[in-house]
Amino acid sequence: MVLIGLAPAAHGANRTGRVFTGDGPNGSGDFLMAALHRAGFANIPTARHPGDGLQLRDAFIAAAVRCAPPDNKPTTDEIANCLPHLEAELAALPNVQVVVALGRIGFDAYLQLLKRRGVNIRPKPAFGHAAVHWLPNGQTLIGCYHPSRQNTNTGKLDARMMDRVFARALRALAEN
Repeated sequence: MVLIGLAPAAHGANRTGRVFTGDGPNGSGDFLMAALHRAGFANIPTARHPGDGLQLRDAFIAAAVRCAPPDNKPTTDEIANCLPHLEAELAALPNVQVVVALGRIGFDAYLQLLKRRGVNIRPKPAFGHAAVHWLPNGQTLIGCYHPSRQNTNTGKLDARMMDRVFARALRALAEN
């Protein structure tokens, strides 16, 4: 399973060098790792610093954009410029069966990447939380609200909703 997030957080991954790491207690990294831990994809429920012992199982986390964009809103050009990096990361993972897109930007970036690879997807899948799409390349794409503090602090995304996404990912992995 590959998770595609937005970008490194200025005070998290941009500082620590590991995605969803170091943005403080109750940050997006800890929220995500707790869910990954509950689903069996992570050995510990936190992501505080690169030497904290966190190990992912059958999961890899990437980002649509490689640098922290102003206001967490990358431009179309920034996404396009970073797409080759995402493509290279995914090319190194030939057995990906499930992609969980953390937010619409990650979702759309992955669809752009597939289009670059010649995978024709019609109609274009619609982003939605816990929405599952079976793609012509044999992969399953699952949308998920981004675990940003804005989404978790306002209740747009809670632990139960996140667990539902990873339950669907586990089910898709079991079916492949």
